[in-house]
Amino acid sequence: MIARTWRGWTKASEADEYQRHYATVVAGELRGIPGFRGARLLRHQDGDEVRFTSITFFTDVDGIRVFAGDDYEFAVVAEEARTVLTRWDERVVHDEVAIFVT
Repeated sequence: MIARTWRGWTKASEADEYQRHYATVVAGELRGIPGFRGARLLRHQDGDEVRFTSITFFTDVDGIRVFAGDDYEFAVVAEEARTVLTRWDERVVHDEVAIFVT
């Protein structure tokens, strides 16, 4: 299994909007991808800024390519998300999952 990790930042006043986008739009797209095994969205507030960390899990790179395209290390940031995020990682990190506990 592969974990795909990405971070994005927003103003605290916009954080709920991004979280709604992830829960509806992003989660909906991910659920339809063969090989998708789950996702977590972490939220960390630091003053007036919120950092989101998205960790998605796929069985293999083929599923990641369905989501992200051939350059699968490039971050997928929808236009709707770009309107509330102040900055984000342009590239994502992929790691082999050594232990996965549920």
